[in-house]
Amino acid sequence: MTGAFLAGLVAGYGVAIPVGAIAILILGLSARTSFRVGAGAALGVASADGLYAAVAALGGTAVASGLAPFAGPLRLLAAGVLLVLAGLTAWRALRPPITTPEPSVRGGLDTPVRAFGAVLALTLLNPATVVYFVALVLGRGDVLGPGPVGAAVFTAGVFLASASWQLLIAGGGSLIGRALTGPRARRVTALLSSVIVAGLAVATLLGV
Repeated sequence: MTGAFLAGLVAGYGVAIPVGAIAILILGLSARTSFRVGAGAALGVASADGLYAAVAALGGTAVASGLAPFAGPLRLLAAGVLLVLAGLTAWRALRPPITTPEPSVRGGLDTPVRAFGAVLALTLLNPATVVYFVALVLGRGDVLGPGPVGAAVFTAGVFLASASWQLLIAGGGSLIGRALTGPRARRVTALLSSVIVAGLAVATLLGV
């Protein structure tokens, strides 16, 4: 189970670290209202990541077991998807900066519950997240092991990784938060994420 938890942590940081519009929204909420509101938004992101991870893990392990005779090609396909996602993240980081509009859900987000619900819904609108987790599970289902326990441990790792990063942004306020959401830091975090995802792709290919 330790392997599944560590896999979840790495996967969670891989999807959470790129700083984009949602992170800027969390920072703005914390600075304008309170840390409690920003933390509610941060946990909304982590819950969406955890939900997608759970869906991918529970469904993916069942699919992977049924496709066991095709484990080799399946592993290659999963690694290819991860490499494409890593390449897209790196390309977006290195292209000329484009001002990303902040999601227009700021009105009324003055309580932790409202912030949680709104940001949860916004994060669930990103289908690339579930593609990422499905590719990981199909390519590295052996790490999770059979049954729902491994899936639950993997999901817990994803949630904790995502929550810790988003809460760092929420708690950073004007200091750490603004440093992380600056143009250069956003490029660095995106490149770091692409390296993590590419590393997961290599691990998938090697079966480690």
